[in-house]
Amino acid sequence: MRYISTRGQTEPLGFSDAVATGLAPDGGLFLPETLPQFSAADLKRFEQCGRYAELCFEFLRRFATDIPEATLRGLIAKSYTTFADPSIAPLKQLGKNLHVLELFHGPTLAFKDFALQLLGNLYGHQCAVRRESINVLGATSGDTGAAAIHGLLGKPGTAIFILYPDGRVSPLQERQMACTGAENVFALAVDGSFDDAQTALKDIFGDQAFRLKHRLSAVNSVNIARVLAQCVYYLSAWLRVPAGERDNVEFVVPTGNFGNVLAGWLLQQMGVPIRGFKVATNQNDILYRMFTTGEYCMGAVRPSLAPSMDIQVASNFERFIYTGVGRDPARVREVMATFKATGAYRFENFDRGIFSASRCTDAEIGGIIARVYREHGYVVDPHTACGFKELNPDRVSVVLATASPAKFPETIRAAIGIEPTHPSLEALKTRPVVKHLLKATPAAITAFIERHAV
Repeated sequence: MRYISTRGQTEPLGFSDAVATGLAPDGGLFLPETLPQFSAADLKRFEQCGRYAELCFEFLRRFATDIPEATLRGLIAKSYTTFADPSIAPLKQLGKNLHVLELFHGPTLAFKDFALQLLGNLYGHQCAVRRESINVLGATSGDTGAAAIHGLLGKPGTAIFILYPDGRVSPLQERQMACTGAENVFALAVDGSFDDAQTALKDIFGDQAFRLKHRLSAVNSVNIARVLAQCVYYLSAWLRVPAGERDNVEFVVPTGNFGNVLAGWLLQQMGVPIRGFKVATNQNDILYRMFTTGEYCMGAVRPSLAPSMDIQVASNFERFIYTGVGRDPARVREVMATFKATGAYRFENFDRGIFSASRCTDAEIGGIIARVYREHGYVVDPHTACGFKELNPDRVSVVLATASPAKFPETIRAAIGIEPTHPSLEALKTRPVVKHLLKATPAAITAFIERHAV
């Protein structure tokens, strides 16, 4: 299978090269040239997979066609040995038409582990096979950085540089990035917002000479391997809903960067009959406004109780735009150029399709956490709480629980008087924080990478 850029000015690549490249050289995002279409017989075979890793292999072997199947199977199996729950992504029923998909049982207690444990192993495999080192660069609003770092901890031939907005992630999220003690990990605290960090990252990847010199790869959800790996937990959850209810499933997805919900939507585009998706945002609501008005308009980022969603430029939205404009790269370039120049783009005759959206303010989050605990005896983190704001009673709702509540103890304690803990997080509190303060500029960041790249 080949992978093409949404902007149409990059030669198609195989899976391993698309993963290693991350962001396409023309500034676009890679997508499969064609999506496989799963038949009823395919879905039946998926249902017979006994373990999560087996299902993941059966799905991904259709995309990672340049990796020997035995090798791919081993990389996938290794990636899910670090998850605490034997089912990897447990689906818990809270009510008649209400389920929660727990995605926080990986090593950093957030949904990003599903893709980034695998991506780390793919990078390690690539370094060994090609006998080349690789430098990985990412920007995070909270959870991506920790998950990416833990996917590459101590791997030979790799260095990882993670940009995050200084003072705008939770203290425990920062400690997960800055307290590893690993020599190949660099936590870069930049002044400004996540969007500032992400803009600098894209500019750096646009410098092809620098990119090639340091064999730079993107670890953000712009990397196609991340999106494809995340498709699997949607498939796993859908298959565990009772067969008679599967045609009425709506996934409720807390999201800021559109990567998580995009994975589910791509699976639906492959023929899995998912009824709908609800995009659940916090008060930084660019996606809510997009799906309710048709206008994609950037605003100021306001720090919130759900910091991983404090985003006003949803980088993965470009993949959705590509399909929405008829897979026309020229139209994608036009949309993205207009958005870059003006901070806004209005889609005429916008069709929301299977999407709905909700918005949750900081003032509402604590009350929702308390309500879910009162009604179901279940504790949700502030991001997941956003998904519980408006549920459709006529649908079978599957709310994605994106992070452990233990990562946000102050918010949970304020809402219900209980302070959740986790042993891995408690251990971090005694370790020194090692972070590097930088300006959120390409010049400052590239100078640091020059000094520390492998």
